[in-house]
Amino acid sequence: MANVVDQDQQWLLNCLSATLDPNPEVRCFAEASLDQASRQPGFGSALSKVAANKEHAAGMRQLAAVLLKQVVKKHWQEDEEFFEPPVVSNDEKEIIRRMLLLTLDDPHRKICTAIGMAVASIAVHDWPELWPDLLPFLLNLINNQTNFNGVHGAMRCLVLLSADLDDKMVPTLIPALFPSLLTIVSSPQIYDPYIRTKALSVIYSCTSMLGTMSGVYKAETGSLIVPFLKPWMDQFSSILKVPVQSENPDDWSIRMEVLKCLNQFIQNFSSLINKSEFEVILGPLWNTFVSSLRVYEQASIDGTEDSFEGRYDSDGSEKSLDSFVIQLFELMLTIVGNPRLGKVVMANVRELVYYTIAFLQMTEQQVHTWSVDANQFIADEEDATYSCRISGVLLLEEVISSFDGEGILAIIDAAKQWFSESQIRKTAGNASWWRIREATLFALSSLSEQLFETEESGFETSSLKHLIEQIFTEDSLIGPLEYPFLYARLFTSVAKFSSMISSGLLEHFLYSAMKAITMDVPPPVKVGACRALSNLLPEAKNEIVQSQLLGLLSSLTDLLNHASDETLHMVLDTLLAAVKAGHESSTLVEHMVSPIMLNVWASHVSDPFISIDVLEVLEAIKSIPGCVHPLVSRILPYIGPILNQPQEQADGLVAGSLDLVTMLLKNAPSDVVKAIYDVSFNAVINIILQSDDHSEIQNATECLSTFISGGRQEILVWGSDSGSTMRSLLDIASRLLDPNLESSGSLFVGSYILQLILHLPSQMAVHIRDLVVALVRRMQSAQIDALKSSLLVVFARLVHMSVNAGHFIDLLISIPVEGYDNSFAYVMSEWTRQQGEIQGAYQIKVTTSALALLLTSRHNQLAKTHVQGHLIKSGMGITTRSKAKSAPDQWVMLPLPTKIVALLADALSEIREQVSAADDEDSDWEEVQADGVENDKEFFYSMSTSSGKATYEHLEAMAKVFNEDQVDQYEDDLLSVADPLNQINLANYLVDFFVSFSQSDRELLDHICENLTHSQRNVIQMVLKR
Repeated sequence: MANVVDQDQQWLLNCLSATLDPNPEVRCFAEASLDQASRQPGFGSALSKVAANKEHAAGMRQLAAVLLKQVVKKHWQEDEEFFEPPVVSNDEKEIIRRMLLLTLDDPHRKICTAIGMAVASIAVHDWPELWPDLLPFLLNLINNQTNFNGVHGAMRCLVLLSADLDDKMVPTLIPALFPSLLTIVSSPQIYDPYIRTKALSVIYSCTSMLGTMSGVYKAETGSLIVPFLKPWMDQFSSILKVPVQSENPDDWSIRMEVLKCLNQFIQNFSSLINKSEFEVILGPLWNTFVSSLRVYEQASIDGTEDSFEGRYDSDGSEKSLDSFVIQLFELMLTIVGNPRLGKVVMANVRELVYYTIAFLQMTEQQVHTWSVDANQFIADEEDATYSCRISGVLLLEEVISSFDGEGILAIIDAAKQWFSESQIRKTAGNASWWRIREATLFALSSLSEQLFETEESGFETSSLKHLIEQIFTEDSLIGPLEYPFLYARLFTSVAKFSSMISSGLLEHFLYSAMKAITMDVPPPVKVGACRALSNLLPEAKNEIVQSQLLGLLSSLTDLLNHASDETLHMVLDTLLAAVKAGHESSTLVEHMVSPIMLNVWASHVSDPFISIDVLEVLEAIKSIPGCVHPLVSRILPYIGPILNQPQEQADGLVAGSLDLVTMLLKNAPSDVVKAIYDVSFNAVINIILQSDDHSEIQNATECLSTFISGGRQEILVWGSDSGSTMRSLLDIASRLLDPNLESSGSLFVGSYILQLILHLPSQMAVHIRDLVVALVRRMQSAQIDALKSSLLVVFARLVHMSVNAGHFIDLLISIPVEGYDNSFAYVMSEWTRQQGEIQGAYQIKVTTSALALLLTSRHNQLAKTHVQGHLIKSGMGITTRSKAKSAPDQWVMLPLPTKIVALLADALSEIREQVSAADDEDSDWEEVQADGVENDKEFFYSMSTSSGKATYEHLEAMAKVFNEDQVDQYEDDLLSVADPLNQINLANYLVDFFVSFSQSDRELLDHICENLTHSQRNVIQMVLKR
């Protein structure tokens, strides 16, 4: 009776069948009908009955199960993100759950997978509270050795279920499930490799979630996992001790799951694994590592066996040899990086490095692909593509990081061994001798930064220098056509180790690279030559460059004409180095390169990455003495019509042209700025006022800021009517500060306003109140934090420009704003919240010092204003989506003076940290120290030595301002060059502020310090005690 098909079910079957009809009209009508039916009661249970009925076609049943999963997603739980009414009734839910479980032992694997997915999606909501019989049912299935279809179905369901666990499910699941899974994994004579692999996959998922929980529930998770550690470690050992089998993806897959589980055990529970238990696994693991190299060499490197590359099992899991080896490297990396377990493997670190380098050999597939596809070669090399080579290098990096000198010696020793071995193979006539040589060079060049850091720290690396020189001397005699990949690797390695190589060898490879660019050689050779030239040309002797410049530029520009997008970046980078190196041949460079660059720019103007590269080359040409005027004369006739008729241009051409004009304006002499003004100034104004394209508005705003920076007061007299020009500039400010303009369109308005008030101060003075009103309104409607930050910098600069900071506070108080007592309360709430996120050395200086000025004013409104302090921590536990909805973040509210002092103390701590560490080259805080670092040496020394760190060299490193690693360095340059505030030594400024504050009102400072953190109080006390 269960399989009787009633009228409604027949309609459903007809609709499901019609969705597979080749006629699109029939198919669309059926899909619409099903969508409408999904909103009717009983639709989900009807689908479950179709899926369970074995008399229907397998494809129909699978489709019903897939649609059922969609019903669960949209109609099962009312508070879910994708919920659509109506909700499935409890009675119907019960029918669906029962029918699904009865179908898990279906012999059709695809149906089992679809059913399992539906079960897992329901379990997320209902298990264990509303579906208590789910786990017992699944356990009964996997323990029933007479029904292997049921075992397969239940295991597939558990895999899906375990992939979406939370901290409520895991404690219930592990004690009940792990013993059964252990039985399955340890019974290869009963269960097939698929079942055992999936059992291990469930173990991995559960252990991963347990590891996530261990940060909060350390004792509880430990008690859950400890009973299973030893039996699982023993089982892992028995699987790994057998040598890896060739052409057996089932063997690789089960080992890979073992490695993943071990990785989780070590990452999260290594403190619970004693030394003897770890040593039990170490021998079998090493056996797997070594034996996998033999299989990998035969299958992947030599290509004589099947590596199952790019193939997957029925569940979509990768089954290739490469994926197994990568997982092996990941586990080894975890072990080496573990402070306790790493010591156990340290005795064998040289063998580990030796075998790892062997894994780095190019595979036959890579040789084939890279020989014909330079794009793929570059992408795989530069983008750190997921591969054995990259994973092996990461392991070697960890060896150096964890073992220091011993790690370095292991790398050098292994490189020496492989060099000798490759020489033996070469002498014996082995055609593949170059592979291990290339792998050795690849390893050394990939580790070059760490090797140089070690050398700088005083570690003796003379043996490395000798080895490098020996390899390059030996291989300098080979030709580019004999062993193209080794030849290419020599080029890239020479660039990395140029400081270790004799000048004679460097010149040899420089000449070879310039020659290779002109030859018909395999793509990897040209790639290597370009990389070598990019690194060697900046340090090359002038006479060498000048003698070869014509041929080099000719060859590189010819390469540009045939380059694809991937290779274009590399060739442009090489051309940039050649242009900078050929700065003495101005006429030749501008005449040969500029037309080609402009053609490339025009062809790729919509590609921001390529167009930026082109602009860098053009900017380098412009910087060569004697080139700016011919370059501008070449460009302006083409740019003027584009900007004056923007609506008629192709997508991206106007925005790109604005970038090009901005580049020409940078640091240009006055007559060049005037020439560009005559052609494009009014056009730029009109684009901002009329365009709806945000990229055009942004680029035009930046261009206009550059005009003002370069022209200053003269910009008002260059036009026919200075009053008209000023009105246009104010109209621009009005549009960009319009609260109804989308935030991305206003993104660069902060820099623009700063240019106006810095360079046209008298003209702007009469508009300050209106400007402040507009700034407040724009900030309130801003949806992008970066825009808010840029507007705060303007407020900060206005604080500095005020005769008294108190006057500026009065101005803000007099301006009403929605949701706050006044604009001062609003601006300070945003300022104190955003201060820690403000980027750029100039911006940090201006805003930090302005906060100090506000506090120094002692205005009575300061104490009346409260702003957001620190986050109030909620109850313990992992924050799930439901917890976040029910308990949103809450913050302590602090008086504004307290918050300002906290921010100033944080700023001083940040400077102290950078001075002490001086190791974050990308930090804007490294650059906030402009002048007078030496004057503060004694102070910072006393602060730093309290934590046991020397400072002299670090102080020297801090004396870098606006020269390195700015996110938008030119925008900073525009401001820093023009603004005297950039001369502020922020450390001195803050020290003087705290000393002055303490002397004038020590009682208030002490009261404020009571509400600060320990580190904030500590840095203030250090200042006051110096």
